[in-house]
Amino acid sequence: MNRDPKAWARLGQALAAARRAQGLTQDELAARAGVSLGSVQRAESGVVPKTRMPITLHPIARALGWPTGAVDAILAGAESPGDYENHDVQRSVNAERYETIISGAMVRALKGVSVDDIRAATKIALDALRREHLL
Repeated sequence: MNRDPKAWARLGQALAAARRAQGLTQDELAARAGVSLGSVQRAESGVVPKTRMPITLHPIARALGWPTGAVDAILAGAESPGDYENHDVQRSVNAERYETIISGAMVRALKGVSVDDIRAATKIALDALRREHLL
């Protein structure tokens, strides 16, 4: 196992940046990865583990959409996977597109309902999609 403090700090920073880029809290990432909040906090802290590679690192990386081997690659000096700024832009474009589609469908389906009610219902639908990590 790599014991270089700089490599572990780089990994912690990459994990935290990926989580923030996806708009996730540490709690949300922990739930998505099926690990404890403390596991996410330790992973993002960038501290070298005392004995062995934490078994929670790979589920955290998978929950962020990282490919298999990304953790080891970062520890070996590679850049973190993905272009997170571009990912955020794409998520934003998708959200706007989905909002337009959902609102249009509601207008067609719900005659006599106010525009404000349709917008509120659309927001509820988008929030549900975000909670399920579909958007």
